[in-house]
Amino acid sequence: MEKIIITYSEEETEVLGKELGELLFPGAIVLVNGGLGAGKTVFARGVARGLHVSAPITSPTFTLLHVYQGNIPFYHFDLYRLDNVEELYEIGVEEYMTGDGVCFFEWAEKFPDFFEEESLQVTITSEGPTKRRFTFSANSENYLKVIRALGR
Repeated sequence: MEKIIITYSEEETEVLGKELGELLFPGAIVLVNGGLGAGKTVFARGVARGLHVSAPITSPTFTLLHVYQGNIPFYHFDLYRLDNVEELYEIGVEEYMTGDGVCFFEWAEKFPDFFEEESLQVTITSEGPTKRRFTFSANSENYLKVIRALGR
């Protein structure tokens, strides 16, 4: 199943993220793909708000991971600077993926073979200065339920 949702402003992108965050569950894995400036971090900020994270959300481009506490932990990864799968193991990604929080991976497309577990895939396509196309897809019933509930 695939669902497409269009946003027309940064605020709408954040609201969509918040809606998604409210639907996520402990152990959820969200793989987010999109070019530079597509709105991945704005979307992540919304997801964090949906998980009741009150801390400011910034891109973890140089630190690779930010951990936030909300009603469930939010693990925000940015894989842009990584070059190979071994680096994912070095930063302990597997431990987070089997934990009780939500794992949100920016630039997940760099490692398609690593992320073969059940997950929610989100592709963000920039279609103008503020217009974004979000394509949601999933490979399991838990995530299909989330997709069905989005945008209602």
